[in-house]
Formats: sequence, C-alpha cells, structure tokens
Amino acid sequence: MAGRTVSKAQEVVGGHPRGEARTLDITNEAALETAIAEHDLAVSLLPWAFHPLVARLCVKHRRPMVTTSYVKEPMAALDGPAREAGVLLLNEMGVDPGIDHMTAMRVINKVRADQGRIVEFTSWCGGLPAPEANDNPFGYKFSWSPRGVLLAGVNNALYLDQCRQVYVDGKRLFEAAVPVMVEIEGRVTELEGYPNRDSIPYMKTYGIQDARRMFRGTLRNKGFSKIMAKLRDLGYLREDVGSGLSNLTFREYTAWLARRGRGVGLDVKQAVADRLGVGVEDESIAAMDWLGLFNDEPLPIDKGAIVDVLTERMLSKMCYRPGERDMLVLQHQFLAEFPTRAERIESTMIDFGQPGGFSSMSRTVGLPAAIGVKLILEGKLALTGVHIPVLPEIYEPVLAELEQLGLHFQERWSTA
Repeated sequence: MAGRTVSKAQEVVGGHPRGEARTLDITNEAALETAIAEHDLAVSLLPWAFHPLVARLCVKHRRPMVTTSYVKEPMAALDGPAREAGVLLLNEMGVDPGIDHMTAMRVINKVRADQGRIVEFTSWCGGLPAPEANDNPFGYKFSWSPRGVLLAGVNNALYLDQCRQVYVDGKRLFEAAVPVMVEIEGRVTELEGYPNRDSIPYMKTYGIQDARRMFRGTLRNKGFSKIMAKLRDLGYLREDVGSGLSNLTFREYTAWLARRGRGVGLDVKQAVADRLGVGVEDESIAAMDWLGLFNDEPLPIDKGAIVDVLTERMLSKMCYRPGERDMLVLQHQFLAEFPTRAERIESTMIDFGQPGGFSSMSRTVGLPAAIGVKLILEGKLALTGVHIPVLPEIYEPVLAELEQLGLHFQERWSTA
C-alpha cells in the first residue's frame, strides 16, 4: 500500500503480515513506475485524473490495473495499447459506477434471454444517513469527498424521456428534484432525486439504444434540494478564490455574499432572506442558521474558494459520529416488453454501515474492486483492454460474492 504519507498507508495495511506500507509521490513518475513494475497488479484509488498515468505504466510493464472511477477519454484511449500488451484495465469497480452497472446488466440480460427488450430504464443511487442518524436539517452526512458532493450540485444533466432529450442546466439542477418512494427497513420512505449528469451514453453501454427512457439520478433525503438550491443562489457553491478569509466571521462572509459588502451591522438573516426571496422563517434560512453561517466564528481557512468555506463548515457539522450508520440505496426501475406481455421490474439494494466498522460507502466501493483484483490474480478474467463490469464474466462472479458478503439485491417483477 502506497500513499502520500506512510502513516495512512500503515493504517490501511493494518499490520497484515503480507502487507507493506510505503510513501509515494504520484508526481515522481520514476518512483511510480518502479512500484508498478515490482508488483503483479495495481489498484489506483487516486483522483481520476491520475489513472491514465498509472494505466500507461501498467501497460508498459504488462501489469493489470483496477480502479473505481469512471472511464474518461484518456483512459478509453489506452484500450488498443492494453489489448496489444495483453493487459486488463478494469475500471468502474465501485458502487456508482460499478454495482449499478452489474445489477442493471443482470436484469437486462435476463430480459433479452426471454425474447424481451428494455423500453424504459430509471436508476437511482445515493449514500445517505441511516434513518436513526438522519438528525440534521440537510438530511445528509458526508461519507465521501465533501467538495465533490457540493460541486456535483452544479453539474449539467441530460436524459431521455419518451424519446425526447431533456437538458437540465446545472444552475437549476436542484429544481429538477422529484419524489422517489423507497422501502427502507419495512417502511415506505419518501426520498427525493435529481438527474445525474449525462445519462444518454449508458444506452450504448447497456445495449438498449432503442429505449424511450434513459435516466440516472442521485438520491437524497426529502428537503435537501431546496436548501442546497438556496445556498447555491446565495453563492456558496461558487469557485471564486479569495484570501485573508480568516480575518472574517461567517456572519460577515454571508453578509458579503448577500449584499456584496462586509455588512458588519447588517441583519444577516433578513438580508439573506431578502436576497433569496423567502421569509426569515423559511427552512433554508433555518438550515443555514443551524450550520452556523450567521454566527461570529472566524472562517476556518485563510485562502480558498467560496465552496471551500462551505465544505469546511459542513465537515465540522455533518460528519458521522462514532457508532452511527450510513446507508446506500441503489434502485433500478425497468419497463420491459415481451412478445405477449409487458413487465415492470425493480432491482434494489439497500445496505447499512457497520457501527464501529466499515461504512456502507466503504464496503460498496471497496468490495467490488477487491473481488475484481482476486478474479484477475486467480486467472479467472481472460480479458484484455479497457473494461467496465457490464460483461457476464465480470459481473456474475462479483455479484455472487457480494451476496455472500452481505450485500443483498432484490428483484421484483410485476405485470405492467
């Protein structure tokens, strides 16, 4: 295990007799190449932008590679060289992307085997607090990169509905949220969901190009989108960089966003409410107040983007406490047409973190990658090139082992 600091690597290795912890600077290509050449396989959990560098060196030294990240163009471009070298570069082996692909393809291939076709596909996925840990106005706690979570809220989205492409501007993404009903621990719970980036390419990925609906969305607890939309409108999701921030309080900074000035003597709540066109008793103002955006504490950073100030504040207020469970909800909804009938299909996975142990996010991201590594090292994946887990020879053994490890998937089929 190699990381920026040897202490972090030691924590991951956990004293395993066959593990070794070392420090590695990813910008030192010679050291990276040496590390890859010394081992049988590379697992890259770096930010996605570094994966192509690792992959290129893996191809050079004929070492397979596993990642949990989306395949972007620089990685896709290595497909030919990897095939020529006889190397497998296995990507998107997490939960989203990862398990979502596997469970979708399992249903799609069942439908095909019964002479059917998928005409509608809707997929929802979200990492959330378990019901008993849902105790803040946002209905959310961080189990992965906080900055990534926040900036995902300003991504443009595109999906297909009744054969019509629907574009959602990132500036209005949260306004596209709709209710989503999911059964959690025996109770039907109303969540909310909004589109997740560009869904259209997955029609080709899943081989359902003639479908009339293709939609992938993000799940959150009810109320999250309205609050985040107001924070966005106030300016807290902007990436403008400033310095000397530690000389300001949250109240002054929020007043500046509301009125574009220091506003030391301003009634900040009222100014924000006026700026956002809501009353001071609105739930979004109450959420900002709970977060501490109107108090006189100094800002936690001296230099950074506006979104970084919000990120640091949320990290201090919205992390899981010891013993709390997180929850991962993944649900696919299909409409399938067969020669003599139509059926609706739901494929659902709801997983909970282990109090005092691994979070659900850690398990659902880490376990598929680990199983992929095992399959490669045991010689059970005779594939080369750049792949994601949409082939039966990948997803069938991975899903089977995930079931044994306690990740359960339920399919419900009903006449449409």
